[in-house]
Amino acid sequence: MILTLCTACAAPLPDEPDDAVQCAECATRYCSERCERYDRRRGGHGKICGAIASGGGAEQYNADKRYADAVADAVEECEEDTEGQTCYICLEGGSEEGLVRMCACRGASGFAHVSCLARQARILVEEAEERDLDSKALNDRFERWYTCSLCEQRYHGYVRCALGWACWKTYVGRPEADDTRFMAINQLGNGLYAGGYYADSLCVREADLAMMRRIGADEEDMLAIQNNLANTYAELGHLEKALSMERDVYSRRLKLDGKEHENTIRAANNYASILAQMRRFEEAKTLFRRTIPVAQRVLGGNNNLTLKMRWHYAEALYKDTSATPDDLREAVTKLEDTARTAQRVFGRAHPMVVELERSLRGSREALSAREEARTRGAAIAVDTECGRATRDDAVVKRADEAPRYAHVAG
Repeated sequence: MILTLCTACAAPLPDEPDDAVQCAECATRYCSERCERYDRRRGGHGKICGAIASGGGAEQYNADKRYADAVADAVEECEEDTEGQTCYICLEGGSEEGLVRMCACRGASGFAHVSCLARQARILVEEAEERDLDSKALNDRFERWYTCSLCEQRYHGYVRCALGWACWKTYVGRPEADDTRFMAINQLGNGLYAGGYYADSLCVREADLAMMRRIGADEEDMLAIQNNLANTYAELGHLEKALSMERDVYSRRLKLDGKEHENTIRAANNYASILAQMRRFEEAKTLFRRTIPVAQRVLGGNNNLTLKMRWHYAEALYKDTSATPDDLREAVTKLEDTARTAQRVFGRAHPMVVELERSLRGSREALSAREEARTRGAAIAVDTECGRATRDDAVVKRADEAPRYAHVAG
């Protein structure tokens, strides 16, 4: 369940779904019978109860509505890029839904309807379930909910958010212990995060964590949820809470997966990034320096996570107030190289490339300011030395010109 607040008073609902009071017709949940009576008495619930019930219940109705809103937002966000284009899946253009540009694909391949992307993913997962494929095969096919089939890069921004809602509305009706439903709520949280809806993402991820505790999920699944939850806490400014959780995740990942596993590398990046946000730069840089060579060896230099680590390390270099000129020059060099690679892999319009270029400008400004300050300091030192020399010459001249007094013998 992701509707975790009382419909009437917005108080938190019990973690156990069965402990909440709910409408017998549409399954809308309340914190108490009093709130349910109040909602009915004021007429709010009665007006939409039938629509919610016919729409599959409160969770399904909410998912469908939020999906429609998210698609509209994604289409509007991509409007300038998609004019006159066609969907690479159905080969149709200006439908009522509208097109989105969703990944790192260049040319006509980069445009699609969100509904076509969702249908493509849904069919792949259905085939895996019908053929009773193992969990790895199911996970590989499920990736289509958030990864482009052409460029193999993840969707981003509003498009990732819309597909998160598409995924959730497809599987929300399944039992809590169903693997596909578990993956769907995880993708919803990731989609909301990618779209910048951090408060909504936090709500979903906390509900996800509570659900996994109820069903007794294994450590691997719990660590994945806690990792995502820590990221969301950090984005909302809860840095101490995020740091404590990410430190625990990283430590347990090292024991569970070893230092060369992608999950451990990701946990290291997240932990070091939060340290940098808290201005604990030395600790952050030490962890980045230890992990980046591992990421480049295991994942490759073009990998999304490797590029993120190099980017975050460079930011830790130039944002540190105690950075030396060599640190600043290293930051500029690393950001230039990382930005070039990211642009080649993802294209100029990708959010990571945009943010990398912003960081590059910041690092160049920091280096320029330091060099200007050093130049001014050198000039002041020269002026001071020249002034001192001029004063010394004047003293000598005055001494030479002073009247000589003869010593008279007593």
